[in-house]
Amino acid sequence: MTAPRQPKPPSRGARATSPGRAPAAPPPARTARELREATVAARRRARPETDTNPLRQGLRLERVPDPCAFVLFGATGDLAHRKVVPALYQLWRTNLLPAEFSLVAVARRPYTDKTFAAEVKASVEKYSRVQPIDEEAWAELAKRITYQQLDFGDDDGFDRLGDRLDELDTERGTAGNRLFYLATQPSQVTEIVRQMGRVGLDHELRGSGWRRVVVEKPFGRDFESARHLNHEVQKVFRESQVYRIDHYLGKETVRNLLVFRFGNGIFEPVWNRSFVDHVQITVAESLGVEGRGAFYEETGASRDILQNHLLQLMALVAMEPPTSFSADALRDQKLQVLRAITTPDYESVRGNIVRGQYGGGWVQGEPVPGYREEPEVDPESETETYVAGKFTIDDWRWSGVPFYLRAGKRLPKRATEISIQFKEVPLRLFRDSTGDPAPNVLAMRIQPDEGIMLRFAAKVPGLGLDVRTVNMDFAYETSFVVDSPDAYETLILDALLGDASLFTRADEVEAAWAVVTPIINAWAEMPPPHFPDYAAGSWGPEEGDALIEREGRRWRRI
Repeated sequence: MTAPRQPKPPSRGARATSPGRAPAAPPPARTARELREATVAARRRARPETDTNPLRQGLRLERVPDPCAFVLFGATGDLAHRKVVPALYQLWRTNLLPAEFSLVAVARRPYTDKTFAAEVKASVEKYSRVQPIDEEAWAELAKRITYQQLDFGDDDGFDRLGDRLDELDTERGTAGNRLFYLATQPSQVTEIVRQMGRVGLDHELRGSGWRRVVVEKPFGRDFESARHLNHEVQKVFRESQVYRIDHYLGKETVRNLLVFRFGNGIFEPVWNRSFVDHVQITVAESLGVEGRGAFYEETGASRDILQNHLLQLMALVAMEPPTSFSADALRDQKLQVLRAITTPDYESVRGNIVRGQYGGGWVQGEPVPGYREEPEVDPESETETYVAGKFTIDDWRWSGVPFYLRAGKRLPKRATEISIQFKEVPLRLFRDSTGDPAPNVLAMRIQPDEGIMLRFAAKVPGLGLDVRTVNMDFAYETSFVVDSPDAYETLILDALLGDASLFTRADEVEAAWAVVTPIINAWAEMPPPHFPDYAAGSWGPEEGDALIEREGRRWRRI
């Protein structure tokens, strides 16, 4: 059952009368904070007791953002329909958006408010993580959708957009607060930001509300382009207004990694080179390019996954404890890790970095085409769909500990995992017993089936000394009996609340590109591999396995 929403406060001059009584005085004006507190209180009173799950108590404070307009550029695109609008619907359905909320959809195609709302409803019905959708909640959200047709190079169009946002401040009480979400092609970011600066949509004058901009990945194509893009964005917006989104950082297990490390006293003492043999981070996808061949031809696995997802996960695993849980304190420590990664040169790329491209094969019992047979892909493409590499961090904590990273498309299953492989015990006392125990492993599953697994040795009950390796497994879904929010729900809500902890900063982006750009440049000088070099449905090229096996290690079976 969906809790009723706070009715809109009476407009100035509105009066309520009753027979035999003088007109009532208008209610006193309330501040935005008072309105939010009243809204939350009303929702709590209206929520039935039977809807309360005692296991959720204390899991998260109910935080409702300020009244605001959510301006979605590229509103007719795939990202908006698959991720952004369904996430907004879930936030609305669960009462985490303010009553004074407006979604301003901006794109080039000709729509009206109603026709766009009807089309995007079909996407919500298809992609929402909770089915079926709540018709009453959707109807309320649909009332708050405004469509603005706009060509990103049209000066007059941006002037009209600014005027429309000013009107919404009056009509819907959005109080001048605006979040601009750029769900567009990376090449369009600079022009959109320039136009916003020309019209003054970035201005945060006293009493005019806050202004923030969310920029999707990939943020640049290499180090120089990322630096240039940062420069262009910062001509208009202050760094504190810019939210560079990497949806992996919004996943529940990634966020819990910080709590797991720094909220438990038993793990941090062994989280270093004295006890850890190596670290594996895997981002595996069973899907291909899914109709985005032209996009993937320009990115490849190195730009699409390695530069952001994998290096961000590596930084979270390896970072030092921050002085506080503030956004800048967290990002300062991640930045130190990224800057400490040994920069690959030509020889190290040739010896420690592997690229691959999938051919035809079978995935989950279904035949699938090779990458070069996908739509919008060059039949002789040299774009990599798989990348694996060995990286090291030159600092006191991790010196000498290899980090093995890999990512690929058309692998046997969809799975993302961080695996901490501990060193063997100094003396293998049970090597002669049945089942010599393997070294301890701590594995954090990021998707699917989010959870944490610890592997250790135990004696099998009985008279003999039979030792086996066993797993102690924790799963979010079964432990908390609650659905984890989608990463986009988490990140959009944080952006609306002004919490930048899970977003990347300009210097982080550049530091990550400083690691990946030499790899891309070295590949450009090398003769291309004989692509395709792994079959769809396998775990990548043989060179990917050899990368880790030549040092006496193996990829963990996921």
